[in-house]
Amino acid sequence: MSGNARPEPGLSPERLAFFTDAIFAIAMTLLAVELERPDDKELASAHALGSFLVDQRSSFLAFALAFVLLWSVWRRHHRLMDQVDELSKAFAAWHAPFLLLVAFLPFPTAVIGASISNPLAQTLFAGTIAAMVFCEAVIKEISMTSLAAPGGPVGTRQHPDGSWGVGLWFALSAGLAWVSSYAFVLWFFAPLAAEYGGALISRLRTGRLSEGAGRHAWWTKKSS
Repeated sequence: MSGNARPEPGLSPERLAFFTDAIFAIAMTLLAVELERPDDKELASAHALGSFLVDQRSSFLAFALAFVLLWSVWRRHHRLMDQVDELSKAFAAWHAPFLLLVAFLPFPTAVIGASISNPLAQTLFAGTIAAMVFCEAVIKEISMTSLAAPGGPVGTRQHPDGSWGVGLWFALSAGLAWVSSYAFVLWFFAPLAAEYGGALISRLRTGRLSEGAGRHAWWTKKSS
């Protein structure tokens, strides 16, 4: 897009980036707001306060995990938007469910903080993360195929496929939560799912593309 050209109304990258940043900032702040505060009785002594903090350990763990997950998703989105010159309607539209899930995340975070061993609580949290990351993956896929961006906003398949890998990892943990109350431990290995799961998905998709290209070449040669 030339320097003098203006984007179509409603498809300004800067406005979408600013709005997305605001939603992430509010969601990450609400994670802390949801943390329970000690009352006067619990503040009366160091022992009482210590007992309160120990009792709230699940809430602190949930807060830290959700904050790091939101931070990592925001950083990836920030890098993507810095390389996008123009938006498509599909790219903008997919931000609606994506940001809806970002804004909703403080609720399931508070739920698992109150009862991290509850399978439904784990399913709610893991399902929200999985759906959010799947939306992120779709946004990246769209950026690869239809958006103009110098150097390419997503240089390789590893970027969207890493998001697909993380989404599948959390979806798996949601199912396992009904088998084991410790399924949430899988969440801490999400970076490995992004790296190795994404690499596996990339390999599978590359293999399918190569196979499809080979079949096309064979059919073309046979038909000629």
